Amino acid sequence: MKKLTFLLFLAFSFSFANTTNPISQDVQVGDELVINVQKADKFNHVDFPRLNFIVKRGGIGNYSSVDGEVVVVKNVTTNNQGNTQVTLERKNGKKFFGYLNAVDADLTKALNSGEISKK
Repeated sequence: MKKLTFLLFLAFSFSFANTTNPISQDVQVGDELVINVQKADKFNHVDFPRLNFIVKRGGIGNYSSVDGEVVVVKNVTTNNQGNTQVTLERKNGKKFFGYLNAVDADLTKALNSGEISKK
């Protein structure tokens, strides 16, 4: 019985080991994504500045200004670890918090955590 349980566990672990996120493979330059504000009021995978730096630059120290904002992918790169990095700009051409033209994000982690989503 122990051997059968071990074999089933081993078979399931191998079947899930090579799964990739198909959403991240489909994102290309020019695609539109939506930024979603998290409950913790903190972005882990989208490289927005911390709130105190936004206030020092004269912006409003609140991430609600980017909630539901449509962004356009301007650059897609893949690093050695296989993570997909994207550069995002606002679709309407405005700057993030009044001073950032573009932000970077780890696409696979941001999509999985819900910080950004496909439009």
